[in-house]
Amino acid sequence: MYKNRLLFVAVSVSFLGLLSCHMHTKQPVKPNILFFFVDDLRPELHCYGDSLIRSPNMDRLARQGILFRHEFVTVPTCGASRYSMLTGSLPRNRGALSNDACRHFIGEAKTHDVPETFIERLRNHGYYTVGIGKISHYADGKLYPYLGDPEGAPLELPHSWDEMLFDAGKWGTGWNAFFGYADGSNRNTRKNEVKPYECAEVPDSGYPDRLTAQLAVQKLRELAGKKQPFFLGVGFFKPHLPFNAPEKYWKLYNENKLPLTPSPDIPRNVNPASLHNSGEFNAYKLGEEHPTLENPVSDAYARKLRHAYFAAISYVDAQVGKVLGELDRQGLEDNTIVILWGDHGWHLGDDRVWGKHTIFEWALRSAFMMRVPGMKQNAVCDKIVSSVDIYPTLMELCGIRDTLPVDGKSFVPLLKHPDDPHWDEVAYSYFRRGISMRTSRYRLTHYFRNARPVTELYDHQADPYENRNIASARPELVDSLMKIWEKGNTGLFGMMNHGQ
Repeated sequence: MYKNRLLFVAVSVSFLGLLSCHMHTKQPVKPNILFFFVDDLRPELHCYGDSLIRSPNMDRLARQGILFRHEFVTVPTCGASRYSMLTGSLPRNRGALSNDACRHFIGEAKTHDVPETFIERLRNHGYYTVGIGKISHYADGKLYPYLGDPEGAPLELPHSWDEMLFDAGKWGTGWNAFFGYADGSNRNTRKNEVKPYECAEVPDSGYPDRLTAQLAVQKLRELAGKKQPFFLGVGFFKPHLPFNAPEKYWKLYNENKLPLTPSPDIPRNVNPASLHNSGEFNAYKLGEEHPTLENPVSDAYARKLRHAYFAAISYVDAQVGKVLGELDRQGLEDNTIVILWGDHGWHLGDDRVWGKHTIFEWALRSAFMMRVPGMKQNAVCDKIVSSVDIYPTLMELCGIRDTLPVDGKSFVPLLKHPDDPHWDEVAYSYFRRGISMRTSRYRLTHYFRNARPVTELYDHQADPYENRNIASARPELVDSLMKIWEKGNTGLFGMMNHGQ
């Protein structure tokens, strides 16, 4: 009898083990997702080859996964870039180029016929979704004006979140915090009578991004105990203007030794209409100098501003490290996809511009890295990818197949083989009444305007900083590339007149 009982127990345990294995096969554990949205972060990091930049936490993340060296956004302004990335869509009307794109097409939409973002798609498939900070465009995800009251304000992405959180600290509101200074004041209430940078002797919590990191740490502790996969979006403000950071991050750099831009002038054979006079930057009225295309800043002030931007990068890098450290402490790293993405680039005096809002490489190329459990580590991908490719990639990684058509394509093949020879290298971007296409070697841009020339061609093999437009010298190459460019013409500005 005793032996029979042992046999029964053994068979039962074996059967339950097989059943468990079978159930696991049918219902695989879905990966969590931790997504860092970093405002105005161009690929100016140590891991991108800039030996001066102090970015140890982002560098470590890059080593643990794949660093994409040629990821391009579709629109070089915050809200529109994020709307395009979140929905996997190229812009098809002027509203999609606006910072209020998410507000107009999602938050205030009369109907809700399709999933608005990949976050909502994840939520519909069992993910618990949490947003902290600036994920879409509004600083805390609520729709209210700069000087308005967030109390009772509707969400910008109402269908995406189980929770949308923000700690405004001494600044009181999300927008005040976004433009906040160490004394608790902000650009809005000071009516722009502020400098575009600040070095303050304060701890990290003296600026809002540390409060965001602390909130993310607290939320990770809660999410670790949940029995469902999660998406946690963490939106950091810096290095967006004003370039404010605690003094200790400024001390990481010797201002006098910082290099200046390799593109100090307007590119040759280019109409100034392709650029701008740094309006966002010059809105900070107490700046020591106010650059225009005709009157660039002095070398000394350029170094001061670059110093400020780099200090802001190092500050936000520390906040990324704080959140990643908690992810590891909670034992979540083995089943969490980690993504860090800059919503566009930024001209740091390049082409005499201080800001984004152009369709040159400086404004379109952004920082982007991914750590995916079980896939390549310490790898670099030099293939051209677009920010609209992020949506379908995450859907494939999470095993979600019932998705609606998007303009992007999954780059999971590149996560497995970063040098995949079959990858189609092309990315399209839109702004200033122009459409720009980037291939592995060339950037071809065509503007729908009267100011000429309307076509620009740059050879990145010979001219990596886009200092010389060679379109007029290579008409046959323009004609050849235009066939590919046409595939990205969504009709946003009208159809191409081939006689131009």
